[in-house]
Amino acid sequence: MKYPEISLGGAVVLVTGAGRGIGRATAQAMAAGGARVAVADLDSAAADAAAAEIGSAARAYTLDVRTRGSWDACVAAVVADLGPIDVLVGNAGVMPVAPFLDEPDEIGEATLDVNVWGLIHGMRAVAPAMIERGRGHIVNVASLAGKIAIPGLAVYNASKFAAVGLSSAARLEFAEHGVSVSTVLPSAVRTTLTSGLPLGKGLPTVDPEDIAAAVVRTCRTRRAETPVPGYLAALDLGLAAAPESLVRLVRRAVGGDRAVTSVDSAARADYDERLREL
Repeated sequence: MKYPEISLGGAVVLVTGAGRGIGRATAQAMAAGGARVAVADLDSAAADAAAAEIGSAARAYTLDVRTRGSWDACVAAVVADLGPIDVLVGNAGVMPVAPFLDEPDEIGEATLDVNVWGLIHGMRAVAPAMIERGRGHIVNVASLAGKIAIPGLAVYNASKFAAVGLSSAARLEFAEHGVSVSTVLPSAVRTTLTSGLPLGKGLPTVDPEDIAAAVVRTCRTRRAETPVPGYLAALDLGLAAAPESLVRLVRRAVGGDRAVTSVDSAARADYDERLREL
């Protein structure tokens, strides 16, 4: 599929969850490429700080991705300030860690609200104007947990599997209108989402800047899916084709249950408190 070209020079880019982590790095990378960036986050202080760090190419906006009303207000403000949105980066996400039966219902509901409904509301708020103009690009930051099940992340897994499927279907629907939808699938990323988790052994770990570079790259390639690191592209197919007994052996060898057995609760306390405050 050949999409209308989008040059970052002068483009208007809205990034959610841009106050910290992957979102902040993505906003910085977009601005470095010449874009005017809307730095959107539920934490208005974090959004302000990120926008100030980027400079005149960025403006901060408060956005609760869980509600359509907040989306509509944010998009209207961005369009009034910067112009029509050329690129939407749906990055805001949460990652609770707990055995499935121990996770409180309200935490699971918040996970689905942010990770799934946040993308649904965002695309419904932004895509119609893109379709009307016949051009636009949407990048949803999912996770390799949207392809591979991980004990201790069951509801997070569900939300990211949903994000991958949602993005794939929307891509098919929007393509004929000149609007592309790409999904970026990071492995473990060194951000507050993974605080207290034992990264390293057997688990590819990357930095927010690596994901930001992949997001920016999709503006040129318009690829459907981009795993980070790229060599993990066929991992989900390999796991699907392999016998369950072999998969269990591999998981055991790389410590695949560490999200249940090896979490440093003290190191994760600040992040868990933020989750409870949602």
